[in-house]
Amino acid sequence: MRIKSDFTIQKVGGAYVAVPVGESSRHFHGMVRLNESGAFVWGLMAEKDCSEEELVDAILARYEVEREVAAADVSRVLAVLREHQILV
Repeated sequence: MRIKSDFTIQKVGGAYVAVPVGESSRHFHGMVRLNESGAFVWGLMAEKDCSEEELVDAILARYEVEREVAAADVSRVLAVLREHQILV
């Protein structure tokens, strides 16, 4: 999985927002708000294709959480990104 190239993420205050630019802005007229770990996952997928397992492992390497918590967090982020058709 990878983030579509015509989305960008910005830090606004204490949160992160993902917005469409280019072609995606014709179909998606909003923004997606992410917390710090969601933005971390976004950054990984913006750089390269990642599997869900790779994303969970990256969360585990960065944060002190149990695997089940990391897997649930990654799953929630991916569900939002899929819902808004932000993944390729």
